[in-house]
Amino acid sequence: MQNFKKFKVIPDVPKKLGGLYDIVYNVWLCWNPDAIKLFLRMDEELWNKTQHNPVKMLGEISQARLDELANDEGYVKEVARVHKRLEDYITNIKKQGSEKNGCSIAYFSLEYGLTEALPIYSGGLGVLSGDHIKSASDIGLNLTGISLLYQSGYFRQYLNQDGWQQDFNRNNDFHNMPVKELRQENSQTVEIELDLAGRKIGLKVWKLAVGRITIYFMDSNIEENSELDRKLTAQLYGGDREMRLQQEIILGIGGVILLDKLGIRVDVIHMNEGHSSFAIFERARLLMEKHSLTFPQAMEITRKSSVFTTHTPVPAGNDEFHPDLIRKYFKEYTRQLGISIDEFLGLGRLNPQKHGENFSMPVVAIQYSAYLNGVSKLHSEVARKMWENLWHQVPVEHIPIKAVTNGVHLPTWLSFEMNELLRRYLGDRWQEKQDSKDLWEKIHKIPDPELWRVHSVRRRYLVYFIRERLKKQLIEKGASGPAIDESSEALNPEALTIGFARRFAAYKRGDLIFKDIQRLMEILNNPQQPAQLILAGKAHPQDHAGKEIIKKIIRHINTHNLIKKVIFIEDYDMNVARYMVQGVDVWLNNPLRSHEASGTSGMKASVNGVLNLSVLDGWWDEAYDNSNGWAIGSGETYKNSDRDYQDEVESKDIYSILENTIAPMFYEREPNGLPRQWIKMMKNAFISIVSHFNTHRMVKEYYDKFYWEAGTNYSTLSKDNFRQTKELVAWKNKTRKEFHNIEIKKINFDETKVYTLRDKIKIEVEVFLGNLKPGEISVDIYYGNIAADDRLNQSSIKNLKDVVPVNNGRYIFSGFLTCQRTGSFGFKIRITPSHPLIIDPYEMNLVIWK
Repeated sequence: MQNFKKFKVIPDVPKKLGGLYDIVYNVWLCWNPDAIKLFLRMDEELWNKTQHNPVKMLGEISQARLDELANDEGYVKEVARVHKRLEDYITNIKKQGSEKNGCSIAYFSLEYGLTEALPIYSGGLGVLSGDHIKSASDIGLNLTGISLLYQSGYFRQYLNQDGWQQDFNRNNDFHNMPVKELRQENSQTVEIELDLAGRKIGLKVWKLAVGRITIYFMDSNIEENSELDRKLTAQLYGGDREMRLQQEIILGIGGVILLDKLGIRVDVIHMNEGHSSFAIFERARLLMEKHSLTFPQAMEITRKSSVFTTHTPVPAGNDEFHPDLIRKYFKEYTRQLGISIDEFLGLGRLNPQKHGENFSMPVVAIQYSAYLNGVSKLHSEVARKMWENLWHQVPVEHIPIKAVTNGVHLPTWLSFEMNELLRRYLGDRWQEKQDSKDLWEKIHKIPDPELWRVHSVRRRYLVYFIRERLKKQLIEKGASGPAIDESSEALNPEALTIGFARRFAAYKRGDLIFKDIQRLMEILNNPQQPAQLILAGKAHPQDHAGKEIIKKIIRHINTHNLIKKVIFIEDYDMNVARYMVQGVDVWLNNPLRSHEASGTSGMKASVNGVLNLSVLDGWWDEAYDNSNGWAIGSGETYKNSDRDYQDEVESKDIYSILENTIAPMFYEREPNGLPRQWIKMMKNAFISIVSHFNTHRMVKEYYDKFYWEAGTNYSTLSKDNFRQTKELVAWKNKTRKEFHNIEIKKINFDETKVYTLRDKIKIEVEVFLGNLKPGEISVDIYYGNIAADDRLNQSSIKNLKDVVPVNNGRYIFSGFLTCQRTGSFGFKIRITPSHPLIIDPYEMNLVIWK
């Protein structure tokens, strides 16, 4: 039956508890312990049963209990106090935040992991987006989030008796979740319309409050749409390639249309991964429509005010689409841009002339965003090599993909107990200064017994939580009574506990620690120094290799009767992650090096005093300092053909570190039961890791490196009816025509002399510029130590600023190099276009070397 008459029922919350409405509809709740405790106090069992969903809890709790709480003077006062804190948080922008509030940013992400109460995320990318938004709120950025609202979210997981992952979905009941339908003044829902290959679809808009920030979600599941179109936003990362393309059109193009409809001014767009790259074109199209700009002019201003973050260190992980699919959905759209479909396809190709090449979303984002970054220092190096073909004749180290290393939102991942301990010794407002290393030096004030007690309490909570989850898993599988009873004895609350939880992709090597099962069993069953292992994670439904790894682990557990020592927790989500990072002793991470762009789970563990044992990849490559955890290997990179050898070497390294270093340190106790060396390393980790690898530092870095400058660019280029934009595009057109006429005629320096430290080397370059002027080009020295492969190491750029005209378009550019190091050096002369609004010298892909 269709066409129901619909109505909505909300809980009858007593007036004295009215502040609960604002609290439940703001995700601020999930990172504020006092707010969470309101619901624990209301009904802890129901809080857990509803998966920490405050909206659903209010709908399910009995009216009698609400009335009882309304007559509890202490509870009423606590609701009022927490509600006042939320109001103050939203209205009182901190001083540091107000400085950053002028630039308006739109943040596009295909998923947001904000709370387990809103399961529309898959893993690391979504959780990173959620933490980004939370810190942007704390800091006071003028930022708006854009995404899709998935009826089925991401798939759920259970394992059958043989250990095979089974995938299933549950529909989200958004009316019992913290999101709200966006409504107009006449109470009608807000909708936008989008063209998809000639058919019109409607998208309903929902909003979610995350502290001071709003995320808007688009939802195709409305009655006006066809049955197929209603499913477009049904599932995250579900369906075929065409479904993915349609979702990314909705995200990018639909997101820009939505912002425009809501009248939200956008100075900067930040694309978190390439899924939203179509936003670039829609933003340009609107500029063309509203301000009569040409396509090149509109793309110029869009490029100068766009930020792109890449998270994927392998080409196969980036979205690309067959040309025929792009033609189907963009042939008409490109007419509005004033370009042909073939020109449009070229904008998304490494080689625009290669007509069979797929259309790549990250290629679009990279070429039309002035600000590019990877998510760790190592990943930015990998990304430069991966995309170097987009820049012609440019040294890899000059490719403008910078590094902004990921962080985590500390209050979200911190246990209640650790939060209270930090508050006592670091001060009530420590979270506002969480990216200050000086603040974390105060960690030494915490007495060792107090820190160890908190950590031990969280380990016990984790063990109790795991036992309950394991019991539930066994009951659902129809296990025998004795097996279910034994689950209450799984794990030892006092034993060394190792955690491994993440997506089960093959490169993450979830089964590496099982490489030598006998060696592992010896470590686990050591009577003096016992250890235990907790694992969790999902493999993508189409990732059969990942599913095979999970099956192999379950087989090891069953075959070797490890059920009390090794536990695999099904249906990994943010709640499971929180218990694990707050309760284990060691966080294990062993990806193939250079395949982990950043990783953040180990950062979440560090916040709770957990120590990392990891391959030197992603963030750990820059965090590890010999005193804050342990490294697997020494940063070696192996060939693909050496994979078995690599697994053998690195698994043995894990066993050796666990057996000879970690376990002895953990169990080396003083008469009072304290492992002093372990606690010392915990404190080192707080100071060196937590002070830096947090999203407060990360978001400030985005603002200082990208947002402020991109916003300034938009303001500058849009003034006076976009006068400077039009002038810049005209200048670029002229420069492209004239640049090939430039010729380096002569390079003069004394190459016979042997120089000593602090000597100055004068270099003169005679250049023919044709119709260009000296201010329109930059003549630079690219110099450094000459390496064995005839490349330059520790290279630098020195601009030749002194210019003397010769005649007939010839000029002599000159300057001095100072000898600051010894060795064999070399240099080249580089000429690139120069303009006050050029952000990167290789922006136009024009360069001359000699």
